Amino acid sequence: MDRRLVEFIRTLRAAGVRISVAESYDAFRAVEQVGVYERGVFQSALRTTLVKEASDLPTFDYFFPLFFDTAAPPMFNIEQELTPEQQQMLKQALQSLAGNPQALQQLLQQLMRGRPMDQGDLEQAAQQIGLQNADNPAQQGYYQRLMMRALSLNQLQELLDQLEAALREAGMSEEAIEEVMEMLRANGEALREQIERFVGSNIARNMGENPPEKPEAQDLMHTPFRALSQEEVEALRDEVKRLAAKLRSRAALRQRRANDGVLDPKSTLRHNLRYGGTPLELRFRKRSLKPRLALICDISTSMRYCAEFMLTLIYELQDQVAKARSFIFISDLHEVSDYFKGMRPERAVREVLYAHPPGSYNTDLGRSLQTLFREKLDAVDSRTTVILLGDGRNNYNDPRLDLAAELRRRARRVLWFNPEPQYQWGTGDSDMLAYAPLASGVYQVANMAQLVEAIDRIMGDG
Repeated sequence: MDRRLVEFIRTLRAAGVRISVAESYDAFRAVEQVGVYERGVFQSALRTTLVKEASDLPTFDYFFPLFFDTAAPPMFNIEQELTPEQQQMLKQALQSLAGNPQALQQLLQQLMRGRPMDQGDLEQAAQQIGLQNADNPAQQGYYQRLMMRALSLNQLQELLDQLEAALREAGMSEEAIEEVMEMLRANGEALREQIERFVGSNIARNMGENPPEKPEAQDLMHTPFRALSQEEVEALRDEVKRLAAKLRSRAALRQRRANDGVLDPKSTLRHNLRYGGTPLELRFRKRSLKPRLALICDISTSMRYCAEFMLTLIYELQDQVAKARSFIFISDLHEVSDYFKGMRPERAVREVLYAHPPGSYNTDLGRSLQTLFREKLDAVDSRTTVILLGDGRNNYNDPRLDLAAELRRRARRVLWFNPEPQYQWGTGDSDMLAYAPLASGVYQVANMAQLVEAIDRIMGDG
């Protein structure tokens, strides 16, 4: 059981479920406590210890029976259900079908006696069809059909039709024939279910032993946001949780180091005056690395994916942020902080983007800054880091450089995240050459790798 549980956890990880070593250990301890004899309790124990996200429950529920419901389905021994006279008629009918291939005759005998497929036969058929190469659940239907063909089950219906006609010729009553055929069909379904479980559990184990490589994920990290296809965006969305976990670990490590502090000579001398200098108690100056953030994001068509991923990453790191308020803009500014109070970050971002679709209106950062100062200025004080995500293009509207300068004076710092390279600043309707000197720093975030690096640096220096 321990080995099967290890394989189960390995497969869940390969399928994208995040399971730590500690959670794996918790699963083993839970199984020790509840045992494996009550299926519902056993399943609940594993689900509770291994699954953290509701979105992972379907994955868990799909793989659980493939590992832990491996017993063959029950079958009827049809010969025992018949009278001696009916048994004689059945024997006569079977003899009339002797011209069929040997494999079909053996299959029919299995069905009559209610015997499941032999494990050796299943493994031999699996070897013939190359089941050892299957490592994706999407392949299950294809390999099931190959297994059915290798074991002659694809010809079962034709064989049953022949047997039904032979029983009728032998003089068996219609009622008895219907009863025999019903049991045969039930036994056939049981064999199909056994093959389905066998194929599914083999694919699941192959997944765990040979998790799919994802070199494309690394390539997508460096693909410009504007060049991503919808499929590539979905792949990056799957990477966000892993990236956030990596950033969180780094930020937490820095926080622990910062808690040790640095030696504070002034405080040390002042504190030790009462001792006349002996003994000496060292005093350390501690600094918090958790930033207070105000996020101002352009969600126009060209900036939409970049804004989506930045908001998701920041809110996945909420435990490493002292406070965060979020605003989005196209033609004007809107606060969206409340979306993130009652929903998971990825769902909140979807709701925000759905409620504020791109349209014919033009991007206007100047007007948005005006709205910020008129209605939301309490979001920015001397402890706040303002992150402004945008390309600095205002469609020739007033950029309100005066407000951008005032924002810099009011905040701890103002950082620009801009996907455009510097050589494009000032071209067309870009006001970035005017905005850049008014910011504390500008990061290019044309792709996910650059965005993650920028967020990591902000979390690192508080």
